[in-house]
Amino acid sequence: MKILSRSALPLAALLMLTSQCALAAVSAVEAEKLGRELTCIGAEKAGNADGSIPAYSGAWLGTPPGLHFAGVGTRHPDPYASEKPLYTITAQNMAQYEARLSDGQKALLHKYPSSFAIPVYPTHRDFRYDDYRCDITRKNAVSAELEDGNMGERALRGGTPFPIPKNGDELLRNILLPAYAAEEDAVYDQAVVYQDGKIAWGQMRFEILDLTGDDYHGQPTDGVFALSRVTTLKPDRQKGEVSLTYTYFNEAKNPQTSWQYNPGTRRVRQSPGYGFDIPLGVGGFRTIDDDRLFNGSPERYNWKMLGKREMYVPYNGYRLEAEGVKYQDLLKVGSIDPSVMRYELHRVWVLEATLKEGYRHQYAKRVLYIDEDSWNAIMADNYDARGQLWRTNFLNSYYAYGAKVFQAGVTVYHDLVSGSYLADRLTNEGAPPRVNGDRLKPFMFTTDMLRQAGK
Repeated sequence: MKILSRSALPLAALLMLTSQCALAAVSAVEAEKLGRELTCIGAEKAGNADGSIPAYSGAWLGTPPGLHFAGVGTRHPDPYASEKPLYTITAQNMAQYEARLSDGQKALLHKYPSSFAIPVYPTHRDFRYDDYRCDITRKNAVSAELEDGNMGERALRGGTPFPIPKNGDELLRNILLPAYAAEEDAVYDQAVVYQDGKIAWGQMRFEILDLTGDDYHGQPTDGVFALSRVTTLKPDRQKGEVSLTYTYFNEAKNPQTSWQYNPGTRRVRQSPGYGFDIPLGVGGFRTIDDDRLFNGSPERYNWKMLGKREMYVPYNGYRLEAEGVKYQDLLKVGSIDPSVMRYELHRVWVLEATLKEGYRHQYAKRVLYIDEDSWNAIMADNYDARGQLWRTNFLNSYYAYGAKVFQAGVTVYHDLVSGSYLADRLTNEGAPPRVNGDRLKPFMFTTDMLRQAGK
């Protein structure tokens, strides 16, 4: 695939990019909205007209009062455990609520009228970020610029690059660079549930070191953004395979780079053209750039901001992370058990990606729904080359008390054509993720360490 650098662009295109960068930052007057009518990272503080979305409280930084969180590597207690659904959206009553549903949700309600439902709980906006993230975001608001079109940004690490986005490219950079945990160390189970009820199992160990928070906050967004090592534990035929990936702030200057260790040959080889729509995980139901619903290089798409919507979205997914949930009860044909899901009404940004002429990808169009309070993508609808809705994906996030950021939890990838789905990031029958521990170090993410990691 072609990657255009500045040196390859004609003068007119360079002037256009320069103009885009110059206009990216907002005025000091507009930036003063942050912390006033907007939260410090750019969400609307006010609730909606009918009060079904409350005003932002930001009352809790870290563990909510009255809860006991034992620390890194333990389960997060649910601050809303006593709540019951306000109502449940089903195939029978969906017409009453469809203005606040995605195309994917409506398709699932139609396809699985007896097994898919949307239990709607009270909406909460109680968690906030560290002050340093707010301070950096305010600086970014008046100084951050897009770089190489939309392939990177000149900003400061640890804050939102464009808290008041003006176009799809700026909105895209926010979802590629939200507030992440500095370290994620976890063994995740994967389950593909087929239409006949059979289940194919996978298991992967994720070791991810994010270079934007803690020791790195306030530094320029330049060089390596994240280091990751993924080890396959199941199925047995792939056990011991390890991938090492470097992700950079600017994909035009430094495309995502990956190496693979094969236990059969005991060799480490670089993976050319890594990323994009290469399948990842058991069953091939998700692509590499489906992680967190979109990640990696944006070069194959044109990005358009479609504004905001009030939508029923997965939120505060603590119950899905609970130890007492058994996979045999959770993984139902057509959908994971709706009674374990929690949806809330939130305002989300809508970002549309359409495939550029001359580029290829499994998905000709993607629509991402982005939580205004965290800048995390939490739902995605993916369309095939005929314009037909093919896959719809849901990410259940929760606020990680120790890291003081929203963490990606159980993620479900529905294939509407096959009638099957992949449930990813499952930990209920294993150990919970270690979020912001202190085990992972940069020296561990080298090609010399791959063979040792695969043993």
